[in-house]
Amino acid sequence: MSQPSPRSVALAMTGASGAQYGLRLLQCLVEADVQVSLMLSRPAQVVIGMETDLSLPGRSREIERFFTERYHARDGQIRVYDREQWTAPVASGSSPPDAMVICPCTTATLSAVATGASRSLLERAADVVLKERRPLILVVRETPFSEVHLENMLKLARMGVTIMPANPAFYHHPQGVDDLVDFMVSRVLDHLRIPNALIRRWGTEPEPEPDE
Repeated sequence: MSQPSPRSVALAMTGASGAQYGLRLLQCLVEADVQVSLMLSRPAQVVIGMETDLSLPGRSREIERFFTERYHARDGQIRVYDREQWTAPVASGSSPPDAMVICPCTTATLSAVATGASRSLLERAADVVLKERRPLILVVRETPFSEVHLENMLKLARMGVTIMPANPAFYHHPQGVDDLVDFMVSRVLDHLRIPNALIRRWGTEPEPEPDE
């Protein structure tokens, strides 16, 4: 029996390049009526300012209000938690999300998750999802990968974690950056079992007419 679509997702964004992936994923989760627990590392907030035209406020409640208004979320649909907010539901196995995505994911965060460091709420939330056997997806953004990175990815993959490096495809003929972002976000949504039509699927175009 296939797993149902998640009703709640913990979304963490770290300081890797690729803030657009996480922001677009947040928007799509809201549109799918998913409850989102959002965690932003301090470097993530810096990168969002560098890579987009967004200027996030400083406090979690203000960020919550900002994204709620930007993505037209229902009241309370997006909850933003501070780095050391240990009273957050995602910090406990008694209240885990249905799934968690770290997007984009730095190799430092990859290492912390692989070793169970739990030095921040973000890392603790990933540790909870692992121990409670919930889906965990890491959209790792780095190139090239060192042996350390690869060993950490293999270790987590053997635990059932989905390792999904930010490697967009080109068969859907992207016309710009947004199309490349949508490709990766679509693949994340697919693994969360959330229906989406962000991209043209492989083999869905009509076959060309044969030459006579």
